[in-house]
Amino acid sequence: MQQDDDTTAPLLRDVLPGLSAELVRLLQEEGEGDLAIRAHDLRVLADCGCGDDFCQSFHTASHPPGTPYGPGHRNVALLPARGDLILDVVDGRIMFVEVLGRPELRPALDAALTGGAGPR
Repeated sequence: MQQDDDTTAPLLRDVLPGLSAELVRLLQEEGEGDLAIRAHDLRVLADCGCGDDFCQSFHTASHPPGTPYGPGHRNVALLPARGDLILDVVDGRIMFVEVLGRPELRPALDAALTGGAGPR
């Protein structure tokens, strides 16, 4: 499911405050200060759509399905205490957060994407 646009989707810090704080901290530890600032205002725009149980990944900005990000794209792999966190960044903007191995996040993400979000 996808929200209407990048400005009406729920903020990650409201949906999953622990994950939001973890992203900011890990980005700071990696020397990615600009991304850490941007991570504080990430929105949960759409599920990745893969349907895999081990995946809790989500889009934070609009992107045409099935197309590559193109020039200006890079991955930022973070080192969380568990699971995997990899960011797709285009021209300094976090577009997608790949979250693997954190199934406890799925209920809050699903609720946020269906309009029933609340702090968790």
